[in-house]
Amino acid sequence: MKRYTNEPLIKRNSRIGVVAHLAGLLILVGGMAVTFLQPQRSDLSLAALMIGFILANVGIYFTNRYGRTPRADQALDSALKGLDDQYLIVHYYLGIGHALFSPGGVFALVPKFQGGRVTYDGKRWHHSGVSWFRKFFAQENLGNPTLEGQAEAQSLQSRLRRLLEGEEPPPVKSIIVFTNEQSEVEADSAPVPVLHGQKLKEYIRHLPKGVGLNANQLDRVVSSIEG
Repeated sequence: MKRYTNEPLIKRNSRIGVVAHLAGLLILVGGMAVTFLQPQRSDLSLAALMIGFILANVGIYFTNRYGRTPRADQALDSALKGLDDQYLIVHYYLGIGHALFSPGGVFALVPKFQGGRVTYDGKRWHHSGVSWFRKFFAQENLGNPTLEGQAEAQSLQSRLRRLLEGEEPPPVKSIIVFTNEQSEVEADSAPVPVLHGQKLKEYIRHLPKGVGLNANQLDRVVSSIEG
């Protein structure tokens, strides 16, 4: 499998995550200290707690995406290891996190690292089996993977239209991929495919040959990355 990874972006965003997380925690501690030492300054402690909470969550967001091991790109590369050169994966270019070009079509991959049990009941996503502490301070909120996947697919579709200069690219689909070994996923009724990373390669391999980019179009995509 061919792959391109935006390493400078990863390093920059990893540093942002560390700095924001530490700053947020320090401000939170400072806000709590003001609450106990100067209870009359409730305005100051409240402001510190709000700013600290925001910064800490920004840090969690960037750290989970760019600073954890394995990172999302590494987990996806590992899950797809063994595919031949008919497959191309692009990380952190093309306006989205992860784009996969394959004989079965073009896909926006949306990795989710949450552990525990994840289910979709036909209307809503549910996440259980993880302590409240990890949910708020160590993991990002699950959110709505369906909407996230659809947004990523639309972004990639728009970028390909611009790169191909008037040629209509094939439809981009999304796949939600849970990369945490301790994830249990039950989402067969979701409107987009939802898989555990261990099943991703076989799913991609067994797709019927679809409408993908031709060789010339792929060369233009690669040139936009290398250029």
